[in-house]
Amino acid sequence: MYAIGPPFRAEHVGSLLRPRRLKNAFADFQSNKIPPAELEEIIDECIADVIRLQEDCGMRSITDGEFRRGSWFLGFVDAVDGLTTRPARFNFSGDHAVWSCPHAEGKLRRVEAIATHEFEFVKENTARLPKVTMPSPSAAHFLGAAEGAGEGAYADLDSLFEDLAVVYRQEIEALDRAGCEFVQLDEVPIAMLCDPKVQESVRASGQDPDALVSRYIAAINAALEGRPEDMTIGLHLCRGNYKGQWMAEGGYAPVAERLFREANVDAFFLEYDSERAGDFSPLAAMPDDKVVVLGLVSSKTPDLEEPDALKRRIDDAAKYVSMDRLALSPQCGFASSVGGNPVTEDDQRRKLTLVADVAADVWS
Repeated sequence: MYAIGPPFRAEHVGSLLRPRRLKNAFADFQSNKIPPAELEEIIDECIADVIRLQEDCGMRSITDGEFRRGSWFLGFVDAVDGLTTRPARFNFSGDHAVWSCPHAEGKLRRVEAIATHEFEFVKENTARLPKVTMPSPSAAHFLGAAEGAGEGAYADLDSLFEDLAVVYRQEIEALDRAGCEFVQLDEVPIAMLCDPKVQESVRASGQDPDALVSRYIAAINAALEGRPEDMTIGLHLCRGNYKGQWMAEGGYAPVAERLFREANVDAFFLEYDSERAGDFSPLAAMPDDKVVVLGLVSSKTPDLEEPDALKRRIDDAAKYVSMDRLALSPQCGFASSVGGNPVTEDDQRRKLTLVADVAADVWS
């Protein structure tokens, strides 16, 4: 049996709906209506409020809701010299949305804290355990690189991922010095590469989907090389999360053996809120020393799941991973970007409370 936390039996993925006051403050700042100091004060107050929300809902690991970021990856882009954003080279969602993504336009170098400052504020404002979220290394490559590496910046992918690994190690070292015990990497490309349509698009671009999966797993391990033994690392698998939309579908079978057995992480946060994610059978490949956080509650719809239905699905998952190594969460964040998902703040509160209540019933 794993020591209960982190991850705890009731978890959430990290991002939370930005309140209207926070959105207005960013808009006013961009219009030069308020100075930076006033914006920072409002951000701090809104984060303090969302910390209380998580505590009230029964969460034991606490994030800042990603309130300092425009999206889940922008804080990383801002802190790493050589990274910028560009329109994604693939659009898998089937609509006309323009997806923005990280792109390496120069040599990558960590020039400021990526998430350490976010952690420090949460630590000062809760007695519970702060959790830090960051994009995984693959986010700097999969959607943004035209031919494989940053155009003109890197002659080959090995050099790109070597520099990325240094960036992560430096940030993890800083987080460790600050007292951080729980880090979650958000991994989108590996989850997307489970989708046959995505695999086909990748092959059409001249790349091998299987080789990319192996490269991205290796990049995760390189980024975590030398990590502190007392720091828990979770890996969240995401198929896209933008205003209730997604970019891919398909079960974990194409990557399960390699990902679950080779990735040097302690826990997997897995999307299982709809049929798009497939069944639980790939969990049979999960090693006995890994924890699985089942993302059974949808952050994409306001419909509140039935507690008994969630408990039945947890029982189904327990056929492949023992109950003592399972936990529960929403399948993704409630607002991977400022736009959020088509749910209200009340919906968000009810779903977080549901996760905590069901977890208490199941594992009491």
